[in-house]
Amino acid sequence: MIDHMLRAMRGLLAIIRVLSGVLLICSVALNFANIIGRYFLHSSIPWAEEVMLFLMVGCVFLGNGIVTWSDRHIRMDVIVHMMPEKIRELLALLSEFALFVTATALVIFAWPVIQQLVAFDQRSMAANIPLAIPQAMLPLGLLIMAFIVAGRLLAGGSRDSSDKSAH
Repeated sequence: MIDHMLRAMRGLLAIIRVLSGVLLICSVALNFANIIGRYFLHSSIPWAEEVMLFLMVGCVFLGNGIVTWSDRHIRMDVIVHMMPEKIRELLALLSEFALFVTATALVIFAWPVIQQLVAFDQRSMAANIPLAIPQAMLPLGLLIMAFIVAGRLLAGGSRDSSDKSAH
């Protein structure tokens, strides 16, 4: 069962990598088109900055699942590394649990906001994009994080050794 779960997580992470890459490429392409339009054609794309911002938000919050899986979060762990091995393991477990609880709580608190944005059909000013779409990236990314942390905890706190992104 653990092998199936790890395989599902690797599949999810592969999809997230591709999707994050596509969002980043779209953002760069839109920025490039806007630069060409502004400096060579004397006409910029009025909604470009807003859409680039939304694309970057999506890229970051979807991509945080990859960071979670590879355990490359920014952390202040100088003192933790000076602790004995057993205490470090306990603190690592506590950290994983705190990450899961925090991510899950934020998803629960963010969901009503997304529902209100959909109900009121709030849209962005320049691009007229429903705000529920970029705003949903935050709870979606946190839900992916919680899923990955839960899977890692169920798998005994470690990733499988075939995952090259962890090295």
